[in-house]
Amino acid sequence: MAQVLEFRLPDLGEGLTEAEIVRWLVEVGDVVAVDQPVVEVETAKAMVDVPCPYGGVVTARFGEEGTEMPVGAPLLTVAVGESGSPADAGTSGAGAMSDGASGARAPSDGSPAGSAASGSSRSSASSGSSGAAGSSGSSASSASSASSGNVLVGYGTSEAPSRRRRVRPASVPAASSAVPVPERAPAAPEGGADGVFVRDREPAGPVAVISPLVRRLARENGVDLRGLSGSGPEGLILRADVENALRAAVARGHTPAPAPVPDEGVVHGTRIPLRGVRGAVADKLSRSRREIPDATCWVDADATELLRARTAMNAAGGPKVSLLALLARICTAALARFPDLNSTVDLEAREVVRLEEVHLGFAAQTERGLVVPVVRDAHARDAESLTAEFARLTEAARAGTLTPADLTGGTFTLNNYGVFGVDGSTPIINHPEAAMLGVGRIVPKPWVHEGELAVRQVVQLSFTFDHRVCDGGTAGGFLRYVADCVEQPAVLLRTL
Repeated sequence: MAQVLEFRLPDLGEGLTEAEIVRWLVEVGDVVAVDQPVVEVETAKAMVDVPCPYGGVVTARFGEEGTEMPVGAPLLTVAVGESGSPADAGTSGAGAMSDGASGARAPSDGSPAGSAASGSSRSSASSGSSGAAGSSGSSASSASSASSGNVLVGYGTSEAPSRRRRVRPASVPAASSAVPVPERAPAAPEGGADGVFVRDREPAGPVAVISPLVRRLARENGVDLRGLSGSGPEGLILRADVENALRAAVARGHTPAPAPVPDEGVVHGTRIPLRGVRGAVADKLSRSRREIPDATCWVDADATELLRARTAMNAAGGPKVSLLALLARICTAALARFPDLNSTVDLEAREVVRLEEVHLGFAAQTERGLVVPVVRDAHARDAESLTAEFARLTEAARAGTLTPADLTGGTFTLNNYGVFGVDGSTPIINHPEAAMLGVGRIVPKPWVHEGELAVRQVVQLSFTFDHRVCDGGTAGGFLRYVADCVEQPAVLLRTL
């Protein structure tokens, strides 16, 4: 007899709490193998293909493309042990998944037989049924044997922790091919019209809702969130719950009364949600402006000799060296001389933390927005290694395949905005870093060289720094050293 296991959106790391479904990779009825990608989601960090730790037949999907899902929300259910499942869907647990091996079966009340959201199978036992508890324990054991255990952060098949008694939501949606729809709207508190609709604004009382989009949807359609039972974890109210309530009301002939929105002060125009990468960038830049007292200094430098040095290096044979890689080598050398600038501020301890390794971020513009991939241990790499890593990360950024690990952990950022054809900028520090070097375009300009006016390749360098970690003397010394290396690359060789 097949066992139906529920797969929930896992913790994708770095404190991410939600993800948007971009594209389903499987349909209801498809046979999936263990660790096969089943859905493509977009987080605030990157696009991620989410693999399913169970092998079997997809019996239901939850959430349409474009829907934001909180971590722990159901993604799909898989019937494990059906005849149509692939041979490798659970070979290690084939005996345990059979009818007579452990007596495991799907709960008859429609509750999930297992969950991978917390790193182990979730018990579906209620406090009032010892028989259900026994069945749940068998289900957990079977789920563990049928899944891989090494998929993404936050779930797998490691040994389950000791069970804790927990409060279950009032109702659990039945499996279906789309977002589950309850047969009727749940009862509302006294005074609500038709259970969930009110004529005033949404009450200010506490409601189990994380997403502001869900609150706005409810407010705009006059839905009283206190009258809903959430289908998410711990009774969390999801967007699907609000939409289900609206559909149920329409089926009963009830037209919701949206909360009145005054026209005064409302800005009319095309509205673009701040979510995904764009939302993450907005949040990070806003935090940087709030917390970091930044200052900027800049200088023009003659880059003619640096360009000649690069030409000579590439003419000597071997892998080509990029200009960005040479600038990165100059940055790491400058940070070795001015280590205060490779640091972060611990506000709670009121301490500046100097960092040993240089993980160099660089700004990359993509179709999905601005991202900052990070080159790990840049201080230990030569120009050729830096060139190769810049190329790899840039290609991944354009393809949208950067992982959260590729986009986090930077200690200093190199921003080459000269590719946009501009000379200068006052960039915002990439929080929680302490500084950023900006490089403008390199263009021929009149320049006094060796006492005579000449046409030279000139670049403007700007340096934004956290004034808490150093004063202007340190920042000026850093920028002057960078400019000297750009004008005379031999300076860099003497200090290595």
